Amino acid sequence: MMTREGQIPRAILQRGLYLVLTDPRDGYETLCRWAVEAGLPAVQLRYKGHDECEHLALAHALRRITKNSGTLFIVNDRPDIALISQADGVHLGQDDLPAAEARQLIGPIMRLGLSTHNLEQVAAANAAPVDYIGFGPLFATNSKAQPDPVTGPGALKAALSVSRHPVVAIGGLDLERIRLLQAHPHNAAVIRAVSDVPDPLAAMLAIHEACLTMKS
Repeated sequence: MMTREGQIPRAILQRGLYLVLTDPRDGYETLCRWAVEAGLPAVQLRYKGHDECEHLALAHALRRITKNSGTLFIVNDRPDIALISQADGVHLGQDDLPAAEARQLIGPIMRLGLSTHNLEQVAAANAAPVDYIGFGPLFATNSKAQPDPVTGPGALKAALSVSRHPVVAIGGLDLERIRLLQAHPHNAAVIRAVSDVPDPLAAMLAIHEACLTMKS
């Protein structure tokens, strides 16, 4: 399908579990294969090592696994790695490249996400050329050495009312907490709730189903 300008439109981020992969116990490629099998809408490579060759090799591997599937492949922080690996998108933090300049770099087709941690950042993102925002952390999390201040799940409703973009809730989420959310984001993102459990595939399926049954 082509747009009226003759460009291929960006792939849509579907609702459901947005899986973030950060040094998973069972390996990046195994978790990515299970994510495709589970029909997840997106997998993000969040590599926190220092080996650029390993980072790029992982990106190529996950691109091969997700290619021609319904699972988008997103690279965290690094537009260059996303471009080289032909990823579906890149996700930026507040301290990364400005979204407008990142969009100039990656072009009009690639998906662009942006992390936000308070309502001021959510409002500012409305004018940015992004396709979705992350909001959180809703709960305390150990996924970052210096985590951002916890927003609390109550702030999610306000973020949803302010944002013009789909919102991906993130930060300390697991199956029980997702089921108890009073506000219902477009996606919920998890790391440890999948990667650190005995049966990651079963966890993916259960959390994805919980996300899909949330009211919009």
